[in-house]
Amino acid sequence: MITSLPDDYSPQRQTLLKPDIAFVHVRLAHFVAMGAGVGLVRFAPGTFGTLAAIPLYHLLDSLFEPVSLLLILDVFFIMGIWACAVTGRALNSPDHSGMVWDEIVAFMLVLFFTPSHWIWQLAAFLLFRFFDIVKPAPIGYLDQRLKGGLGVMLDDLLAAFYTLLCIAGWKSMVLFQSYF
Repeated sequence: MITSLPDDYSPQRQTLLKPDIAFVHVRLAHFVAMGAGVGLVRFAPGTFGTLAAIPLYHLLDSLFEPVSLLLILDVFFIMGIWACAVTGRALNSPDHSGMVWDEIVAFMLVLFFTPSHWIWQLAAFLLFRFFDIVKPAPIGYLDQRLKGGLGVMLDDLLAAFYTLLCIAGWKSMVLFQSYF
């Protein structure tokens, strides 16, 4: 298995591949990057990838202690760098919309630090999708400049950071006033 290929996207091959279920299952990297097939959804695959993070997070949260869960998320992030780089090269697109592992891992991190009440998690979901779509600075800058697996994973990690920053601000105001 070759994992250290350069991130060159051939200008000779202008047509982008349209991944299908066979593509997802041909390599472990494709399976991971495409979120086990969630990325094949034609309409808003990033949103569906973010939604897929919710049951996966709750399953892992019920099985592991918090420190172990954070270590698993670290491994998932590193695995995502590799998987998105390999899949991006295979698709001749460094950040193909079907690669949703970045949304899954980043939103699982958001859920780790978000209160378990559904209102908090809904707010976190909406904020994360907002930051992932709008890409305010420096997310947009990194998205344009940093290509390959690290670029794919890092912009969503920054969107998660912005989300957690907003949630922390909201928590400080709401919990101070004891609305919930």
